Amino acid sequence: MKKLSARRRHPLAALVVLLLALAATGGLYAAFAPADKAQADVAAQSLAIDEGKKLFAVGCSSCHGLNGQGSSDGPSLVGVGSAAVDFQVGTGRMPAQQPGAQVPRKKNIYSQAEIDQLAAFVASLGPGPVIPKEEQFTSTNPEDISKGGELFRTNCAQCHNFAGQGGALTKGKSAPSLEGVDAKHIYEAMQTGPQNMPSFPDTTMPEEQKKQIVAFVRHTTNDEPNPGGLTLGSLGPVTEGLFGWIFGLGTLIAVAIWVAAHTTKAKKS
Repeated sequence: MKKLSARRRHPLAALVVLLLALAATGGLYAAFAPADKAQADVAAQSLAIDEGKKLFAVGCSSCHGLNGQGSSDGPSLVGVGSAAVDFQVGTGRMPAQQPGAQVPRKKNIYSQAEIDQLAAFVASLGPGPVIPKEEQFTSTNPEDISKGGELFRTNCAQCHNFAGQGGALTKGKSAPSLEGVDAKHIYEAMQTGPQNMPSFPDTTMPEEQKKQIVAFVRHTTNDEPNPGGLTLGSLGPVTEGLFGWIFGLGTLIAVAIWVAAHTTKAKKS
């Protein structure tokens, strides 16, 4: 007991006790903090799903059913994933104003926070493509534009036009213009294949190739200058030829008639 009492009165005793207390505190935090964070994440996700279910019941269930099982007015959403929700609702296509061959893009009626909640609820119905992170669709490599152009002309230009200006399809359907479309939504469209578009999962088209296509589309529709002047919608030789025949040839005919009329008047006088 005397030895223990002597050690307590040692000048370094308080420092040793403090170090032991700090070590114990750090150990306890390391042991319990991750579990608390995981529990908090689960609680936040559960809350998002609950809120998304409420929004779904009001704005989507009349067509897709209360549990997303689908109906005669809308397909099942089981397994479509959060990316499909973010694309369809983020571009204003859903909720649809009326049924038809093509659901057009329009101003969306939900905030991004509400879209995330809807996406969380739909994702809980079954596994599917998830909303991509920014680094998945944002490129900083200039070479991606040319590589993306090759991929776009091979896989996308048949419907969307070589310059991404869109085009008509059969039975009243169309491939929309890609001008002004958010990079994330272009990536999600390739992931999910909305409406008439085929899907390009990572097994068919790797993530890097989708990123390159996004880089090409963004450059072509937003950044690329047109040294030839008026683009005429970048719709190709048919539009340019029609413009030439109607306005170019039409102007020449009008000038010829004017010259002929004034020549006749001059001879009579």
